[in-house]
Amino acid sequence: MLDIFDGVNGETLAPPRATLADAGSDARRQTPGRAHDDPSLMLDAAGWARFADGVDRAAELCRRRGYEPTFHHHGASYVETPQEIGEMLDRTDVGLCLDTGHLVLGGGDPHQALIEWADRINHLHLKDVRRAVIERVIAAEGVMVDFWRERAFCPLGEGDLDIDAILRAIRDRGFTGWLVVEQDMLPRPDDPVDHAVRDQQRNREYLRARGL
Repeated sequence: MLDIFDGVNGETLAPPRATLADAGSDARRQTPGRAHDDPSLMLDAAGWARFADGVDRAAELCRRRGYEPTFHHHGASYVETPQEIGEMLDRTDVGLCLDTGHLVLGGGDPHQALIEWADRINHLHLKDVRRAVIERVIAAEGVMVDFWRERAFCPLGEGDLDIDAILRAIRDRGFTGWLVVEQDMLPRPDDPVDHAVRDQQRNREYLRARGL
C-alpha cells in the first residue's frame, strides 16, 4: 500500500493517510453494535497491550516511509465503541480517522467525538445514517452485511445526523485533512445500474452547496 502512496504523493493537496484498522474476531464479526452493552466482548488488559504494540509497530513502518498514519475505528472490530476508541487513543499516538456512521453503530455521538477527540482527528469518513435501521439490525442480531443491505448509511442529508453541524465543527477546529464521503451499501437486484453514481452525485452537490 505504501508503494502505491509513493506513486501518487505530491499530486494531491493533502498527503495520503496510511489507514490502520483492527480485523476483529469471529465473535466481534457476529456482534456488531452490541459491545457497548456487553463488555465481555471487549479486549482484556493483555489483549490491549498486544493491540497497542501492533499499532505502534505499524505506525513506525508508515512514518519511516514518510506517512503519518490514521486509525479507522470500525463496526465488528475491537475498536468500535467510544470506550474502545478512547482506549486506543490512550495507548497509542496515532491519529483518528473519525467515521460518523460507524461511530453511531458503535453507540457513539459524532458531535461529542469532534469535541472530545478534536486534537487527534486527522482524517474523516463522512456518512449519514438512519438510526432506526441501525437499531433494527442490532436488535435482530445482524452482521455488518445487514447494515449495508438494509441501507443504514444513506446519502448526505437524507439520514438522522446533523451533517451541517459536523461540517461546521470541523471547519471551526481548522481541519485540513481528507474528507471522504462513504455510503456503504449493497445494490439490490431491482436497483438501476447507475444508482450508486446518482447517490454520489447528490453527495457532491450537497457538499458543493456548502462550499466544499
